[in-house]
Order: sequence, then structure tokens, then C-alpha cells
Amino acid sequence: MAKHLHGPMVFGALTCSLLGLVGWFHIQFTQEKPPALKSEDVFVFEGVTGPTEKTVVAPSGHSSLQPYAVGGPSRLAVLLTEERSNWLGLAHGLKSIGVPFVVTRDYQEALKHRVILVYPTLTGTSFPGEAIRALGAVPRNGGTLIATQVLGGGLEEVFGYSGTVVASRKQEIRWNRAHPLMEQMSDPAEWVTTLNGKQENPIGTYSYAQTRGAIGRYTDGSAAVTAKDYDRGHAYAIGIDLGALLLKGYNNRSDGFTRSFDNQFDPTLDVWLRMLKGMYQMGEPNAVTIGTVPFGKSLSVMFTHDVDFTESMANAVAYAEFERSKGLTGTYFVQVKYIRDYNDDIFFNEQGVRHLARLTELGMELASHTVAHSASFSRFPMGTGAEQYPSYRPFVKTRWKAYDATILGELRVSKFLIDRLGGGPAMVSFRPGELSNPFSLPQALVATGFRYSSAATANNSLTHLPYQMTYDRLSESEVGIFEFPVTIEDEELPPMGERIPQALMLAKQIARYGGCVVVLIHPNILDHKLEFEKQFYEAVKDWAWFGSMREFGDWWSARNALQVEAAAEAGRATVSINAPRRISGMTLEVSSGWTILPQAGVRQDGRTIILDMVEGTRQLHFAVDRS
Repeated sequence: MAKHLHGPMVFGALTCSLLGLVGWFHIQFTQEKPPALKSEDVFVFEGVTGPTEKTVVAPSGHSSLQPYAVGGPSRLAVLLTEERSNWLGLAHGLKSIGVPFVVTRDYQEALKHRVILVYPTLTGTSFPGEAIRALGAVPRNGGTLIATQVLGGGLEEVFGYSGTVVASRKQEIRWNRAHPLMEQMSDPAEWVTTLNGKQENPIGTYSYAQTRGAIGRYTDGSAAVTAKDYDRGHAYAIGIDLGALLLKGYNNRSDGFTRSFDNQFDPTLDVWLRMLKGMYQMGEPNAVTIGTVPFGKSLSVMFTHDVDFTESMANAVAYAEFERSKGLTGTYFVQVKYIRDYNDDIFFNEQGVRHLARLTELGMELASHTVAHSASFSRFPMGTGAEQYPSYRPFVKTRWKAYDATILGELRVSKFLIDRLGGGPAMVSFRPGELSNPFSLPQALVATGFRYSSAATANNSLTHLPYQMTYDRLSESEVGIFEFPVTIEDEELPPMGERIPQALMLAKQIARYGGCVVVLIHPNILDHKLEFEKQFYEAVKDWAWFGSMREFGDWWSARNALQVEAAAEAGRATVSINAPRRISGMTLEVSSGWTILPQAGVRQDGRTIILDMVEGTRQLHFAVDRS
């Protein structure tokens, strides 16, 4: 039976009442009794029982500012005016684009930095008068002042506007392509950015009246992002809560933002992040940013396969053999289908395990694609954490109805069986069937030992970069899970083999700023799908890095922990690196006029510095030409 990736993505409104949810679960899981399964409807591996340990999901908390509060003056300073805000979205966005930053509540600490971003609001009561005056002097003294939602404080002249107006639910921003910060935004999809869709909690917007300069304007012509240049300094006012917008995408709560589910270019968040990166680089002469692709390549590519059909187990081996022949490592998200139900026959059995062993032998990554592969996974209850094989028996009756299924059961039982029977290392990657994505998935993944998720599409996430996730996909608490959203998949028409030119155009669009492409192929057939993979690889191999989700996830999470400081004087510059985890092919982008002094394992390509390997602390030394 064919699987349908494009099932409705049910996210639920934030205001949905607890009573309504309880009522839904009662109807869905208890109103009707599940059918009695016959012995031939369940495949049992003799002597295999588990997992035995209980899974406990940690309670939510509030992420501390402290891990983000340390850093030198070459970093961007995020001056926080409200701790109970969406600052985590901003922090995760800056991490993804590679801008080093610190978060502080102390304006005097912020003033030690040349580039300051005041977030989430700037009003007359945000700081004492002397602090407001000191911040206003930053651009006049050659620094850069960026602020979101500037609502007062007497800084109109500093930012170059006459007043602030509440702009009710603006839908989009049209960018000034002539502004230097937008010069690299050469694709039409980057010239207009969506702000609000169908959701009940829209992004609030403000406009700035009688501006002398604007980078972006709403459709009515009012200024959304102002820009005022000084002799050496800059001032920018942004009329939205940028952290809230970032979290709309990262938390998969962006209903209506995008016209496409996948297979097309939607850089909504990436435009904002690249603009912030440009503001930082323009304002900080010692700016050093962290690259997004290993070994200085332009694009990261992951070939992934959803093995969720009877014929797919054998066909997966053919894809793996091609990948092995090219030195690639694919990721195989395997449904642990040991129950016969509405979805399909049993294929996770002794024959299926032999195919798993072959995938492992070929060096592929084995990953989880749940047990039940239910479109209603997003509405499953969390479960007890004691679910184990073979007594865990979820039954899918229809596409939207399943019995005796839980989130923890799907995660822990699938992981246990593939870890036990697949012959490879312990699994770290997960993708739900039909990309059905529970709000509670991030903390459930942590509890069950996963590290990497591919549960959303790039377009629904509004970004073509990986990002860190939050508890319950809200704003208060980050979790150690990274999302790698799907970019290209195989179920849209025309058939995948006829969409190679469009896929290559998409890859080139994303490669302009070092994004990633996750390719999802169901190996239910070979034919045009395998041909697509072969042609796509040949077309991008010279400028793309390829790896499994585990490989790229390990690289990305190590990159996420990387700390970089820069200092320069008298024609010399030093970059200090602290890498808590070993990372190969780390890249940095340095300021113009910096030339690396010879040292082993480091090479330079223009402004890009490529380190063969870094672990612990290391210093790089440069000659600097400021002319």
C-alpha cells in the first residue's frame, strides 16, 4: 500500500483546551475496542524482549542565559530587555547562521561590543536615561545599534524616523534590493518575505514613519526595517519580534506562511539571518563567523530513505550499493513493521533483518521510522515509558485511526529492535511516518536516546539550515535535539525522475549561502527514483559535501558547541577557537584583508578558512591589511 507523505500536518492551535484534547484521546483510543490480533498478524523474534529499562521524560524548565552570557568584544551583543521573551529563537538562529554572540541584561556589558542588538523591545522604560543615551551614541561613535520593536526612548533621530505606528497583522515585507545588505539576495524568493499566515497567534508588526532610509517595507509602503548610516556607524530598527518569527518556523507553527510543502525554495528565515550576519560583518572589523558546510563546500547533501513498504526492504539494498560505490553514506529510516494492519503486511521479520544486516555491512546509517507509521502519530498520547516488544502492539485501523499506540512506544520499541537486530551502532536519527510531528516529540527524542530529527520539511520550517529544537516546540526551554528538515521528496508530481532540473536549481539556490538539502526517497521502486539520485549526485558532487544524518548531525552539533573569539592590533589578528568536541572540516569566514600565517592543517580560500581538524583550544594567526 502506498504511503502518503503529504497527509495534513496537524499542529493544533496553542489555545486548544485541555478538555478538548482529553476528549479527542478518549474518542480516538478508547471509544472502540481494538481488534483482537491473531498470532499470524504479529511477528515475534524468539527470545527478543525489550527494552527493559523505563523511559522517563524530563519535566520542562526555563533555559538559562548563562551558557550564552560569555564571550569577548568581537562578538555581537544581544542586549535583552525582557528575559521572558522569545530570545531562544534568536539565539538558535544566530547559531545556525554562524554569528558569534553573547546575551546580556547589562547595557554596560553590551557597550563593550561594537555591534549591539537590543531585543525584544526598546522603550523609554527599558533602561535608565543614561543607558538610553549611551546606546544612542553607539552609531555616532562608529558602532552598530540594531533594535527590534523600537517603541520609545527618544531615539527616533538615531534610527532615522519620526514615529512608531502599530501595524496590524502585516502579511509580508518587500526588500530594498539596492541596499548593500541585500546585494547577495539575488533570487526573487528573497525579495519578498512572508510574516503571517493562517495561525491564530500572528506576529505583531510595527512600522516607522517618515524614515530617511529603509531596507524593507510593508506592502502599504511603510517602513518595516529602517537603516541609517553614520560616518563609520550604523543604526537599524526592526519592526517585528524576530525571535518569535524564528520560532514560528523552528517549532513548525508556521501554518499558512508558505505556499509549498517542499521541493521549492522558501528562505523566509534565512533572509533575516543573512541580513543580521551582514549587519554584524559590516559593523565589526574583526568579525569571524562559523561556516555551515564541512570542508568549505557550498552545500550539504543527505540522501535519506523511508523504508515503509514490503518491497522497500530489498530495494533499499540497491540504493545502498550505489551509495557505497560512490563512497556515500545514506540514512535508512526503517519502519519496524512486525504487525499486519491497514498500512501493510509484515516486513520486519527474519528476511527483513537480513536486509538490515546488509545495509549495515554496506556502511549505511540505520534510523527509526516508527513501528506503526500512523498519520495520527502527532496525536498519540506520550505513553508510560514501559512499552516493550513484543507486547507493544499498535494497530492502525485507518489512515487516521490507531489503537494501543504511544509516542514513547513508537520511539523506544523501534530503536530497541533496530539496535538489537540491525548490527550497527546505536541509532541516533528519527523520522516519523508521514512527517506526523507531535509537539512533545523533542523531549521524547531526548528521553529515548535520539539526537537528530527529520520530522519537518524545510518549507514548513521556513529555513534551509538545520536548527536546535525546544521543549514542546515552545519558547522557554531548549533541548539537545537538532532538526534536519526535508528539502526534496519523491511523492510530488511529476515523477521524481522528471524533476531533476528543478531539484538542481533548488540546490543551487540553497548553496549560495551554505544551506543543506535533505533528499527523501522511498525505495518502494528503483526505476526513476534511483536514476534521480544518481544524476543529482553527479551534478553537484564537485561543490557539495555528502553524508548521513548521523555524520552531518555529529558535525553540526560539534559546530554548535564551538566558541570563537577574534582580536587584532598592529597589522596582526588572532582567532581563538574552543572546540569541546572533535570536529573535522570546520570552516570560518574572516574579514577582508586577513591572510592566514602558515600552520599545519589549515588552509585559506579567499575569506574562508578550513581546518582539517580541531579539538580543544587552538589559535590561528593572521596578517591584516586594512587598506
